Amino acid sequence: MEGWQETHMQALLQADSEAAVFAILSGIASDIGFSYCAFGMRMPLPVSQPKLFTINNYSEAWQERYQREDYIRVDPTVAHGMRSVMPLVWSDDVFENARPLWEEARAHGLRVGWAQSCHDAQGVGGLLTLARPDDMLCGAELRANAPKMSWLVQAMHTFMARLLVPKLMPEANSTLTAREVEVLRWTADGKTSREIGDIMGISEHTVNFHIKNSLLKLNASNKTAGVIKAALMGLL
Repeated sequence: MEGWQETHMQALLQADSEAAVFAILSGIASDIGFSYCAFGMRMPLPVSQPKLFTINNYSEAWQERYQREDYIRVDPTVAHGMRSVMPLVWSDDVFENARPLWEEARAHGLRVGWAQSCHDAQGVGGLLTLARPDDMLCGAELRANAPKMSWLVQAMHTFMARLLVPKLMPEANSTLTAREVEVLRWTADGKTSREIGDIMGISEHTVNFHIKNSLLKLNASNKTAGVIKAALMGLL
């Protein structure tokens, strides 16, 4: 397993685009028995409409249908991935409340599948899906391939995030000082600048200076937006 990982890591380190990363990892997925591979990444910002990135090797017809019907809203694998990092095997029970999606997916050759998500300290979430048209996933196969499948989840997330986060969430490159973080924490607790100054033993002017710097780094228009961004990005 270690040598297997090292070989693929070398290739991934040289990948300079999302398509290149996906090509490597979907090739690995194919080697372990999955003809289809899909990956989605969700930024924590903006809060009202988080930025999304998706890539897959599904048929064009299914991609168009999924998007046209906005199936992402009812996809139970997506919902599961947002609340749990445990792997999920497709089944009738999983898609019980999304029968049209399940029936259409099967009609497009997506009958057997497995999905697992990953979430990092910056609040970025990723979901890897592996699928194929036939041959049910048995316990023995899952146990045998579990280490490689879990590694694929982490590798896909890590290398995609390296390329996507700077583009979709440039604020993630911001580095707040310890004082800026402390001021934002107290702000999140509802303290005024004067109260924060008293707590920290600094002037109100200095508190506002730290807040102003934080908002510039986070590209936030006001204190509320700044605190929310910092919290969602795991900076507090």
